Amino acid sequence: MSRQGIDTDLPSEHLTPLAAAVESVLAAHGYDVEATITAIDAAVPGIGGLFDPGTDAATLRDALEDVRATEPSVEQAQALTDGAAILYVDGSSRGNPGPAGAGAVIQDGDGETLVELGCPVGARTDNNTAEYVALYLGLTQLLSRFDPRTVEVRIDSMTVIRSVWEQQADPGEAFREYRAAVVDVLAAIPAHDWTHLADSDPNPADALATVGADIAELGPGG
Repeated sequence: MSRQGIDTDLPSEHLTPLAAAVESVLAAHGYDVEATITAIDAAVPGIGGLFDPGTDAATLRDALEDVRATEPSVEQAQALTDGAAILYVDGSSRGNPGPAGAGAVIQDGDGETLVELGCPVGARTDNNTAEYVALYLGLTQLLSRFDPRTVEVRIDSMTVIRSVWEQQADPGEAFREYRAAVVDVLAAIPAHDWTHLADSDPNPADALATVGADIAELGPGG
């Protein structure tokens, strides 16, 4: 995956031109989902917006160009208390493979939400890829916005946990570059651990991954 704001040599996942244009706006807004959707919806003339079925692709493309031509106002996040962070991550793929998105929520050590992030991953992408991208997205944005000394990653993918932290499973050829990128980012954080989320556990990143999959489904557009 090669994305603005996610600077890595991860494999490239295909997005339609329209979804890629939305992703570029997300990148400019630091993958802040709410700020991005608000900016896009405000640029659509009249009534409509990013996910309004009444907004045709041409109108949406024009709105995206207007937003991309405007310097975004990205709010400075507050500092982490005692350098501690909690990071929720989740990936979502409809059809596995299908339109896939990644979501991440950064909280301080007291559980106060600081940033909500999301992005499309690919138009026809499997769930494991989306899970790795969600973890990478959350970690890179955590490092770019804060100076974390510790992070607890809350994640529901045992596949990623076993591969990244426990090193008990070879991720396979398709995921080795994803794993390597995540491990490199984790090395920049002095202390990190993980908590496995059961299906019944709340995960605020889930809804953001769903939005990312919604964006990945946009198209064809051009």
